[in-house]
Amino acid sequence: MLYLNQLGMICPLGENHAEISRRLFAGDSGVAMTPRYSSGRAPEQSLALGCVETVLPDISGLPLGQRSRNNQLALAALAQIRPQVDAAIQQFGADRVAIVLGTSTSGIAQSEAAFRYRLANGEFPADFGYAQQEMASPAATLASVLGVTGPAYVHSSACASSSKAMASAARLINMGLCDAVLTGGVDSLCAFTVAGFAALESVSVARCNPFSANRNGINIGEGAALFLMSKAEATVSLRGWGESSDGYHISAPDPSGAGARRAMAQALARAGVTPQQIDYINLHGTATVQNDAMEGRAVAAMFADHVALSSTKPFTGHALGAAGAVEAGLCWLAMQDNNPQGKLPPHLWDGLSDPGLPQLNLLPIGARLGRPLRLALSNSFAFGGANASLLLGRE
Repeated sequence: MLYLNQLGMICPLGENHAEISRRLFAGDSGVAMTPRYSSGRAPEQSLALGCVETVLPDISGLPLGQRSRNNQLALAALAQIRPQVDAAIQQFGADRVAIVLGTSTSGIAQSEAAFRYRLANGEFPADFGYAQQEMASPAATLASVLGVTGPAYVHSSACASSSKAMASAARLINMGLCDAVLTGGVDSLCAFTVAGFAALESVSVARCNPFSANRNGINIGEGAALFLMSKAEATVSLRGWGESSDGYHISAPDPSGAGARRAMAQALARAGVTPQQIDYINLHGTATVQNDAMEGRAVAAMFADHVALSSTKPFTGHALGAAGAVEAGLCWLAMQDNNPQGKLPPHLWDGLSDPGLPQLNLLPIGARLGRPLRLALSNSFAFGGANASLLLGRE
């Protein structure tokens, strides 16, 4: 059995477990209107985004190529669990600890700022290095900071990146290549992704509205979630995972949901559980017309209407490459001992069901099981048909 021993997480809901849990269960969204990034359609227009507003770690002592906001978010999450990670390195050895992360933006925001500076001044700023935007940067930075020499790499498969990273971390341990893995994901806001999704007509100006008849797009967010994974027993385990690839379209999901169903079915099969045993599903739930239609049909086909459902993207925004880890982190928090009544993440929306979708058991604020949450499935479905589902269990 593989366990998620520790969680360090920073997201628009907060910078520690207590604050994130309090706001999540109270229905207090971290998505807010901000002029920070334009959609590209109207530069003066404010957008609803999931921004991390807290002060982030000083990175002036890092090599130039590692200085990015993305790495600051990763280091902020690491700081919450640094003693436990250091203890694992001491116990197993630096060569037996791996780092496997997901990201989709890395330090692109630093490149954007550098090119703006170059347009104004004719040269790049002295504090810019191309390596800041390399996808491998978060893993390389954490490996350097921690002094680990085990495998260190990054998955970049759009919105499924960090879920796939966690599945890869599990495989590394099961293959005997390492004894512990620091795994999860990190992504930071940048104009590139906001403008890109706007070009696809997939950005909502207001807070997103998943599974509503009025849904019209996503809110982009940012954050980092890092798990320490090992075979040492803990409250929450990674019971199963599933991955599939549709190859259907560069950005649109397969409307049949076949790939999504395969990923969910693999996760259940690996865990040895039935659909009827699942207590809660954290939906990918982007609030785009096509994604919600596909996922709603796929979930209804496998689970009927007995399972509790919510999308937490109205709380955090869509953290893209970090979304899978952040949402698994919300499930992890709900499974801790300080939640004996099984309070569940609610579904924030306008309550207007889409008549073209199956009936879904979307959770109101205050929903609870009346007992601890035991089995939770978390879905991530990405561009290009990259699908991943993680199944967390409370031991």
